[in-house]
Amino acid sequence: MWNAAMWGAISGSAVLIGALLALYVNIPKKLIGWIMAFGTGVLIGAATYELLGDSADESGLTPTIIGFLTGALVFTVIDWYISRKGGAGRKRSVRTAGRDSSSGGSGMAIFAGTMLDAIPESIMIGGSLIAGKGVSLVLVVAIFISNIPEGLSSTAGLKTDGFTKGRILLLWSSVLLVSILATIGGYVFMEHVSDYTTAIIASFAGGGIIAMVCSSMMPEAYEDSGSITGFVAALGLLCSLVLDHM
Repeated sequence: MWNAAMWGAISGSAVLIGALLALYVNIPKKLIGWIMAFGTGVLIGAATYELLGDSADESGLTPTIIGFLTGALVFTVIDWYISRKGGAGRKRSVRTAGRDSSSGGSGMAIFAGTMLDAIPESIMIGGSLIAGKGVSLVLVVAIFISNIPEGLSSTAGLKTDGFTKGRILLLWSSVLLVSILATIGGYVFMEHVSDYTTAIIASFAGGGIIAMVCSSMMPEAYEDSGSITGFVAALGLLCSLVLDHM
């Protein structure tokens, strides 16, 4: 259980790191775009190799298809709702006045979206420890990389809405705590469910990840880093493949 808590803390700390960078460091927009593009490739690999591939191999296509489509649909609906409330830019590295700050309270909407993203991701990290082969490095790396721009963008939103540095850091510390608890919960809960249910849960997370990558991370990465985005994302996917075979 403590091992699960440690990996949950590592992956969840990325939003806090992103927040600290947004508060104290001026990072070039293009560099953030490269980070996001690389994270996009790693996340696609994580969803494919660790979640969908394992689910299909161990429990067949039926639970994999059910979980995948449900996860993609649920994420799309939740993302649509949060976007309407002002959280559309939570994966952005930079907030633009015309698009992100037009809705009152958008900083808290972005924070709520970040919290919703963190819970299923952390559950799957905890679940990956059950097989006794160690944590899924692909998942940890993918989630860590993708959460840094999220911490950056969300902090920018909270600053725009007038939050103090202390309150912002308190909010992100709560995300870190929730990530740790969700990872422990995933480890405890998924230890007692059937392979069929595990496959549905894993593919559900995979569907949500793919929907999130395509709707938010890919467009923003291309906007920030331009035509090199595809190559950097390909490097991320290659990294995911290498990690999967380690």
